[in-house]
Amino acid sequence: MDIFGGLSQVLRCCCRDEAFCEGVTFHQFMILDAVAKEKELHMADLHKLLSVEKSTTTRLVNPLIKKGLIRRDTADHDSRAAKLTLTSKGRETHKKVLVCLANFFQRVLGNIPAKKRAYVLKSVNIFVNAIKNSANGCGCC
Repeated sequence: MDIFGGLSQVLRCCCRDEAFCEGVTFHQFMILDAVAKEKELHMADLHKLLSVEKSTTTRLVNPLIKKGLIRRDTADHDSRAAKLTLTSKGRETHKKVLVCLANFFQRVLGNIPAKKRAYVLKSVNIFVNAIKNSANGCGCC
């Protein structure tokens, strides 16, 4: 429980609805990043990627549209579906947040002894996958 409690405390920055860099939240950055990688992303794909309900996705996307970072258009394949693309301001913000995150991750790695970094990162990845696999069908998560 100490490990889960500690993880919960340090990962709060990823769950908050407050900006952490360039005026975007972590979830909003996840959206910017997904759209940047795909160039054009359908809202339905975003629901799956974020593992949230449609209404939550809309709640996260709308501020990005209002800030002029993302544009929502009708999908070519279905007039009821929406597709997202980054605006030029969105591409610039995405780049700035990537730099901010790179600096953060460098500070994190700086706190792990150099000889243990690969081992620690591999172990954390194994741990994350174990949690994901165990959470399927679990009534507690």
